[in-house]
Amino acid sequence: MMVMRIRKSYILVLVCLLLGACQAFDVHPYDGKIKGKKYLNKINIQRIEAATQGARQIRFAVISDTQRWLDELRDEVKSINEHEDIDFVIHCGDLVDYGITKEFDWQQEVLLGLHAPFVVALGNHDCLGSGKDVFRKMFGPENYSFVAGHVRFVCVDTNALEYDFSNPVPDLSFLHTFVQKDDVEASVVVMHTKPYDDEFDNNVAEPFHSYIKQMPNPLFCLCGHSHKSAAFDLFNDGLIYYQANCGKNREYYIFTVTGQTYTYETIRY
Repeated sequence: MMVMRIRKSYILVLVCLLLGACQAFDVHPYDGKIKGKKYLNKINIQRIEAATQGARQIRFAVISDTQRWLDELRDEVKSINEHEDIDFVIHCGDLVDYGITKEFDWQQEVLLGLHAPFVVALGNHDCLGSGKDVFRKMFGPENYSFVAGHVRFVCVDTNALEYDFSNPVPDLSFLHTFVQKDDVEASVVVMHTKPYDDEFDNNVAEPFHSYIKQMPNPLFCLCGHSHKSAAFDLFNDGLIYYQANCGKNREYYIFTVTGQTYTYETIRY
């Protein structure tokens, strides 16, 4: 009888230890249960379209690749907020490094400090692990568009190597939706990785660019991925792909579009 009681006591102690150990562990890093706000692109697009309706001039900041560099991102947000005439901010993707849910939460917490509404494109690092599902919960679909003033912004997923090629990436049928429409005066296309980058499906680079050229007055394209500021006339036709710098290098763009012309400046912070 005494032996049985001792065994029961050992079992009870073991159970208590196991329960205590369970409480010591955090949730799975890829659980996808975000703590922050959801569908931010949709919410902020509504703000952008309402605030810029009928505007003949718009000004917006372009940032990219802020993974790992939260302190630099805080400084970047502070710098952008000092420009009180900014209508909105575009993030060209790679919020996170490993697709971990907490990385998305940390980035969102900082980005919510922006005074202006912001939208985010899907980056290749954002696709890692369960990142793509987290992105969809936090921001919405990877392909979307909005109109600011007289300009349509078309944001498209170009991270082809993060997929199994069962579905086309980039989605040319999505781009075709905006071909030869006359409901806006100008167009800008936003992506993470540009044609002829390592992540892009270069079998469709030329059709991809051709669809952009058929949009109403395509002004330029925006991208990130390579962690440096640069401008590329990839197809030698005058349509420039502007590549935004990463957070580490403390640099971003501000574009001003007036009618069917534009200017831009590079801001160091």
